[in-house]
Amino acid sequence: MDVSLHLPRFDVPGGAAAIAPTYAEVGAIADGGGLRALSVMDHYFQMEHYAGGAPDPMLEAYTTLAFLAARTERVGLQVLVTGVPYRHPGLLAKIVASLDVLSGGRAGLGIGAGWYEREQRGLGVPVWPAGERLARLEETLQIVVQMFGDDDGPYEGRYYQLAETLCSPKPLGPVPVMVGGGGERKTLRLAAQYGDACNLFAQPGYGTDGVAHKLAVLREHCAAVGRPYEEIRKTILWNGPVPFDGAFTDTLASYAEVGFDEVFVMPPEPDLVAFARGVVEHVVEPAAGL
Repeated sequence: MDVSLHLPRFDVPGGAAAIAPTYAEVGAIADGGGLRALSVMDHYFQMEHYAGGAPDPMLEAYTTLAFLAARTERVGLQVLVTGVPYRHPGLLAKIVASLDVLSGGRAGLGIGAGWYEREQRGLGVPVWPAGERLARLEETLQIVVQMFGDDDGPYEGRYYQLAETLCSPKPLGPVPVMVGGGGERKTLRLAAQYGDACNLFAQPGYGTDGVAHKLAVLREHCAAVGRPYEEIRKTILWNGPVPFDGAFTDTLASYAEVGFDEVFVMPPEPDLVAFARGVVEHVVEPAAGL
């Protein structure tokens, strides 16, 4: 199983002036330590369940990835996951293509419907009902696929109309598209139809039955749209402690057994550097054997 590092916070020791050097050091550790990817959240405000809530530091996601691209050479870079309401699809495709070119072909596109209304209302971003967000997610996926491909013609959807889907330069290679979320009727169907990967949520105490069921639903959607299930990379975002005593390998083994290929782990405290080192030293190699 591959291991990736998800960075959900910017309240690092030393304050705002320490964010850049801290992230540069984490990037160097990831680059040389066998991590498959680095990801950041796509939020304007910090999520409210963190200790400091919305006022905690939060940087814009793609600006952060561009910074990391300039300071790394090998590790993949993506947002986990981009919220559809935050950027027009044509602009999003252009941003991700730019990141891919400037990083030497290391960009991924993680995308979902979005949900955090406080930050949208706070900064004047339109708020849409859940059903509309999902419909816009599908149109966004269609637009991105078209812009990354050879068709530069118009796109006419219910919500988005693009006169010209020109994207020059194109990404250097295929940009893997990860659809985040476990909605069984719509989100997993979109992952089956448009995605190269899915991302599901996992946490201690819940076992693998729930996510195994989600994968079974994904398999059904793949069959319905004529897509080989094996083409979809199955990933989890682990929302819990990551012990460095070997116990986490046993946890990951149970997820590998039901079909997961990759785990994104998150630091439980602001010391991102120490956590990144611990993951590299104690998790990456054992997980690779699963």
